Amino acid sequence: MVSSEQRRRQLAREKYERQQNNRVEAAAKAKRRNAIVGAALAVVVLAGGGAWAGGAFKSDAKKTDAQSAPSQSATAPAASPVAVKGCSTPAAGSPNGKQWKTEPAMSVDTNAKYDVTLNTSCGAVNLELDPSKAPHTVNSFVFLAGQNYFDHTKCHRLTTQGIYVLQCGDPTGSGSGTPGYSFTDENLSGATYPAGTVAMANAGANTNGSQFFLVYKDTQLPPSYTPFGKITGGMDVLNNIANGGVQGGSGDGAPNANVVLNSVTATKA
Repeated sequence: MVSSEQRRRQLAREKYERQQNNRVEAAAKAKRRNAIVGAALAVVVLAGGGAWAGGAFKSDAKKTDAQSAPSQSATAPAASPVAVKGCSTPAAGSPNGKQWKTEPAMSVDTNAKYDVTLNTSCGAVNLELDPSKAPHTVNSFVFLAGQNYFDHTKCHRLTTQGIYVLQCGDPTGSGSGTPGYSFTDENLSGATYPAGTVAMANAGANTNGSQFFLVYKDTQLPPSYTPFGKITGGMDVLNNIANGGVQGGSGDGAPNANVVLNSVTATKA
């Protein structure tokens, strides 16, 4: 016959075993959860379009996970934007959607710099492009600006966790749009992405098109995205947009701000 003391000890032992099993199971779940989060963060940056990558960032052909690099990839439909400091109703108009079969012929002066003004619905952002380091990239950007290709296009992706970028340049606003041509990567040796960097999003090596990203806070990315200029004015505009957050409350997706490039101009300095 089992004594009351033996029964008490048995119940205590069973309780201890249950607690140990619960701890092991909880640890296993946490490990799996952390592995998933780590994997998502590992793919971080904006691409030539925007996978929730285009990411910093990938473009049309390849889709990336949340908080991925700047990319050109199709994204989910965005919800209605909300009011954000400094932003107003975009100018009337729509992207012209022009397409070209081949990269434009070289026409920029590689010994000069080019000043760009992004007249956005949230304020002006000024850039300085350097064709001596990225001639094909700057040449394409200046060409597209001259064709009014960027006018009335939406900045479709904002990333506020892991990487800190605003991605623009897709006339479809989906993250998968291109000008119809692609061109080679440039200026990647030792490339870094501190605050103020302007770089191309892509869908893999040598798939640059029209999508680009603006780095508003120091960002760690692999040297896979062509840096071709720097932000010389309007960081306050970008910070307002970033502070407005991402639709749905995540760290990567369509910005709450309705950021539209009303017009883009590029001139030789």
